[in-house]
Parts: sequence; structure tokens; C-alpha cells
Amino acid sequence: MKKCFGSEMDFLTLFSIYVVAVLTCIALVCRYSGQQTPLGRLYDTFTQVVSPWIPQCIQNICHKTVHRLFHQRNNFFIYLHLMLEAAVYAEYSYEVFGFCLEMDTTLVNVCVPYVLLGLKTCIFYLCCSRDPGTLTKKNHAAQLKVYQYDEKLFQEGAVCPTCQLVKPARSKHCRVCNRCVQRFDHHCIWVNNCIGAQNTRYFLLYLLSVCAMAGDIAVLTADMLFHVVLRSGLMHAHYIDEQGQQQPSGLLFVIQHLFLTFPRIVFMLGFLIFVFFLLAGYSMFHCYLALVNQTSNEWFKRKGLRCQHCHPVSGHLCATSYNPIRGFYHRGILKNLGEIFWPLSPTQKKDN
Repeated sequence: MKKCFGSEMDFLTLFSIYVVAVLTCIALVCRYSGQQTPLGRLYDTFTQVVSPWIPQCIQNICHKTVHRLFHQRNNFFIYLHLMLEAAVYAEYSYEVFGFCLEMDTTLVNVCVPYVLLGLKTCIFYLCCSRDPGTLTKKNHAAQLKVYQYDEKLFQEGAVCPTCQLVKPARSKHCRVCNRCVQRFDHHCIWVNNCIGAQNTRYFLLYLLSVCAMAGDIAVLTADMLFHVVLRSGLMHAHYIDEQGQQQPSGLLFVIQHLFLTFPRIVFMLGFLIFVFFLLAGYSMFHCYLALVNQTSNEWFKRKGLRCQHCHPVSGHLCATSYNPIRGFYHRGILKNLGEIFWPLSPTQKKDN
């Protein structure tokens, strides 16, 4: 098969813009998620370099917008999440679903994403709506008895200057929600809620369900495109380049052909791959935290923890049960997971 293909530059330009846009969004979210990441630091460096060239009025507008989106409670990212999800499922239902059936994919397999969507929607609602474990004057005294103070990350007698309450061990004041939360993990902009003792299980299941959705649709879409390539014989085709020479088609040619033939499907697949690997890494991190009974707040605090008594010069080792890898609250994998899915109450005080 011969084909004149002169739109390589258009393809590379569009794809480059797509990649840059996705990475910029990821870097922006990482920068203002409350956690230090390499992408967040890269974004900080970039803004420092370009800020002298940007008018002050535009900088003020950008700062106000960022503050409104990331430092105040709002539903913007919930709506964005739902819009992206609707766009993916609309494209999957409109084009990919039918193509998969034509490629002899079983009806059960192509319906799995809808089952995962229903499951994820229920978990997402619980994650957004459930109280994460807000500390109040009514439950404060009881929550002080749930966890022991490790006297390193959490000091006994420390008072929250905003809530005017003595901080229970593992709690933290969320500046976005303006409340202290039991076993505080982080504030998640995608669910517009804090992640704490009472909804960590829903957040973990939410991450895993979104990964499963993205991965399943990506696999079905990639399988469909793969069969399109096989049936069309593209791998054995030839094309005429800009110099009028006949060239055998390669991987880049096949990708370009698919991009021009199924542009929406290819963009959707690229987006799903980005989402899957991003959330897969984040899910693995939170699964690790669940297994060792740590929160992300404790993990980031621990990175800067240095015990003076354990300094090699002193020759003295601490007798504390604090473990810099597993943390002070590690009780064994099964008990750690049990604490995630059945949060401790004051009558189930944790023993160390």
C-alpha cells in the first residue's frame, strides 16, 4: 500500500502541545497539593524564571485564582473530575464500545468499565461526604485517649492556636477546611475534603477504583487499535515521503495514521495512560502508608526528623520504639489495615 503522508509536523506539534498541557496540569496540582514533589519544585523554578517578564496585574490575578482553587474549599475539581470522566465514557461508549465488539471482544469485557464506574461513584460520594474525623469540644476529650504521643512528631500538651484545643496525637489542623482532623492525612482537592481517620478507607478504595477504570478502558482501547492495525495491514505498508521516496511504514507512521483516523480515541488513550501511571504511583504510596500505619502528613514530617540522641558522635542510642521506616504506630500489617477500615475508638486505645 502506498500513501503520501506529509503531516508529520502537524502530528508532532499537536502531540507536543498535548503532552505539555497534561504535564503542566500535573505539575500545578502537585505544587499546590500541600506535598513537595519533583514536579512541584520544577514548577516553582519555572515560575521564578518567568515571573519577572509577566506584568504585575496578571500575576495578581493568577495568585488570586490559585489561592481560590487550592487554598479554599470549592467544588471546582469535583466538577472537573466529573467532566473528564463524562468525556472519557462518552467517547468510550460512542466509538470504542462498538469497535471492540466488531473486533470480537466479549460483551462482558466491554461492560466491565460501567461496573467499575458505578462502584467508583459510590466510593467517591462517600469520600466527599463523610466527615473525616473533625475534632470538636464534644469528642475532644475522648479522642485524646485514642493514640499515645510519640513525643517526636506529636508533642503532648500542644494546643491548636485556631481551634483552641489540645491536639490529640496524629491530629492536625487543616488550613483549607479550618478544622482539626483525627489521624490527619492530607486535604484532597479532588474530593473537596480532608482525608482522616473516618474516610481514609474510602479514599484508598477511590484511588484503586479510578486506577482500575483508567487501566481497563486503556487496555480495551489499545487492544482495539492494535486489531485495527493488524487487519488493515499497516505494518507491511509503504508511503511516499516529502522527497518522493518510498519508505516502509514504521511505528511512528502507524501512530500518525491512528492519530489522524481516530483522533479522539488516541487522545483519550494518551490521557488514560497518564492518569493510570500517575494514580498507580500515588495508590502504591498510600497502600504502603496503610501497611505501615502512617499518614502522608507523618511521612513528610518524618523526612526531616533527626534524633540527637542517636547521633554517632554521642555513642548513645535511643530506647524509644520509634522506627524511622515503619513509624511509631506500626502494629503489624493486619492490625494496620484493620485500623484503616475500622478506625479506632476511645474504647480501642492503641497499644505500642
